Amino acid sequence: MGRPSLIGASLIALIALGSVSIASAQTPPATGAAPKGPAPSAQAPAPTPGPSPSGQQPGNVKESHGAWSVICDRPAGASAEQCALMQNVIAEDRPEVGLSVVVLKTADRKARILRILAPLGVLLKDGMELYVDNNNIGRAYFTRCFSEGCYVEVEIDEELMRIMRAGKSAVFALRESSDQDRVGIPVELNGFGPGYDALP
Repeated sequence: MGRPSLIGASLIALIALGSVSIASAQTPPATGAAPKGPAPSAQAPAPTPGPSPSGQQPGNVKESHGAWSVICDRPAGASAEQCALMQNVIAEDRPEVGLSVVVLKTADRKARILRILAPLGVLLKDGMELYVDNNNIGRAYFTRCFSEGCYVEVEIDEELMRIMRAGKSAVFALRESSDQDRVGIPVELNGFGPGYDALP
C-alpha cells in the first residue's frame, strides 16, 4: 500500500542526499529459517548532486511499472532532470511505520544506489535487514537522520540486482526498540526490473 504524502519529502531528500560511507554493512547471521545470502555491497559511490532535503516540491511521476514509479525532478542548480525508481510502503499491522524505497543511478552512471527512508524513532544501532523471497540477503545500518526520517543506503552490486530482478517480494525488517520484535515491512518486486530499465 502506498503512502503518497511521503513522495515529496522523501524523493527530493533521497535523490539529493549525498552518499555516505556504509563500510559497516554486512551479512548478519541467518535468523530463523531464512538462509543467509550475499550482503549488499559496502562500496560507497561518489555523491549525487542535488539540493538540500528540505523545502522542495515533489517530482513528477513519469511511468509506473507494477508497484514501482519512475519519478523525476530537476533540482535547483542541476543541468538535467534526475529520476529515481520509487515505492512507498507501510507495515500491515503498524500503519505508523512506513518506508520510502528508492533506487537511482549516480550522476556519472557508474553506480546504482538503494536508499531507504524509515521514520524517526527506529532503533538505529540495529540497522535494517533485507529478505527477498524469504532469503536473508543482508543487513545495512542507518547513516543519517533528517527531519523526515533516517536513511539506509547501499550500492546495488550485480548479485543484489539479479536477486531483486528475479524476486517476487521483499521484506525490510527493523526494530523500534530493543525490547520489541522486528517489524517486517513488505515491498513488492513486481515491475522492479522494467522500472529500473526505464531510468535514464
